[in-house]
Amino acid sequence: MDKIEIYTDGACKGNPGVGGWGALLVAGSRQKELFGGERETTNNRMELMAVIQALQALKRPCHIILHTDSQYVLKGMTEWLSGWKAKGWKTASKAPVKNVDLWQALDAAQGVHQIEWRWVRGHTGHPGNEKADQLANKGVDSVLSGSSGAAQSSAED
Repeated sequence: MDKIEIYTDGACKGNPGVGGWGALLVAGSRQKELFGGERETTNNRMELMAVIQALQALKRPCHIILHTDSQYVLKGMTEWLSGWKAKGWKTASKAPVKNVDLWQALDAAQGVHQIEWRWVRGHTGHPGNEKADQLANKGVDSVLSGSSGAAQSSAED
């Protein structure tokens, strides 16, 4: 099983507002950069979208170390998800889970992989997180300029 490190981030100009997501996938010396954005969204949705897009870009099951600076994503996947599913996508207070469409997509995308979830403090100079942040802002810029998000690869997938 291939081992991949993934760094993800989301950005939003206004919340809600124009948002972007970015992901850096690293497998040995190979790297792939992904980014995209939406015109009207929230930061939490972009944080989730970054992880979804990164996982969907993988072509086979992998062992993943996934780095996120989002406590929302980290706790959602490591603490809250199983309870939400057991309660029919309701919170402990019986309210509907926010962003349920993306949580369900993320749950499906993670299914074939072995994922170690790791939190990294954002904006502290961590190279992978800083690159993911740059990509997320590139996603915002792509929306503002009218171009669509893109994927770039510096090596073979």
